[in-house]
Amino acid sequence: MKKMEQGLPKNILFLFFFGWFNPFVMLSQVNKYHEFIDNMYQYSVPLFKAGSLHDVDDFVILDARAKREYNVSHLPGAIWVGYEDFSIKRISDIDYTIPLLVYCSVGYRSERIGEQLQNAGYQHVYNLYGGIFEWVNQGLTLENTKGQATLKIHAYNRDWAKWLEKGIKVYQ
Repeated sequence: MKKMEQGLPKNILFLFFFGWFNPFVMLSQVNKYHEFIDNMYQYSVPLFKAGSLHDVDDFVILDARAKREYNVSHLPGAIWVGYEDFSIKRISDIDYTIPLLVYCSVGYRSERIGEQLQNAGYQHVYNLYGGIFEWVNQGLTLENTKGQATLKIHAYNRDWAKWLEKGIKVYQ
């Protein structure tokens, strides 16, 4: 019995340093996330990275997710344009020379919408690298439909939720 008691702290220390608290494991997860999204992109739309030197206030921000995702939370001031039912008519009042920042969960859907915007003649279209997931993981704020700050984020589905390190995950 005494040997087991003496061995227990070593096992706990092992788990602490080499298990779920290991910074190398966490870094590996971050690298896997970036590898995951990098493999999705066709790089047809220039990327904008969350937290870069540019100010998002310089952009009209477009949300290319489903309406139910947008209703949980979105980037401050974002305009919902959708994906499956996207129409250029939703943004017909936006000048073709104004910079547009398009995002979705991780950047795949927003890249497709960005291509459509480019084809329609919009001159300055950018895709948010890593989408709203990267935005949240960088500790940047979201708002709900009332314009209030929120920690809730639609996680798209339970498989993709693993890429969210922060926020309160919603699956509705």
